[in-house]
Amino acid sequence: MDRDLPDELKLPGTPPDSRSAQHAVLVAAVLHLMSHYTTRDRNEPCIKLASVIERHLVALARLPDADPVLRATCEQLSAQWAGLVDRALPAPLPVKRPLLERILRPGVRKAEALAAVA
Repeated sequence: MDRDLPDELKLPGTPPDSRSAQHAVLVAAVLHLMSHYTTRDRNEPCIKLASVIERHLVALARLPDADPVLRATCEQLSAQWAGLVDRALPAPLPVKRPLLERILRPGVRKAEALAAVA
């Protein structure tokens, strides 16, 4: 099971046969993180914290020996948290054309101007 978890979620010194204890600690960690997220100022949500919550939920959803209800719930919640993170990220900057392409090919305005002259 330890190889299924990201390194930051592994508990040091936890024997491999204490899987239910590992699951309980992960659930407790997710609930703890969620409580910190919901008690923050609503005007400035913490995207990093939401991303960590989403990663914890994904880790729980991927545990093969976890309860099926827990896995399904974590999978649905991780999708919701991922959507929240995606919506909060800044919009990507518009992609500029490479310099050589801008020089060799006229832009839309230049093409319209050339067509109007001709």
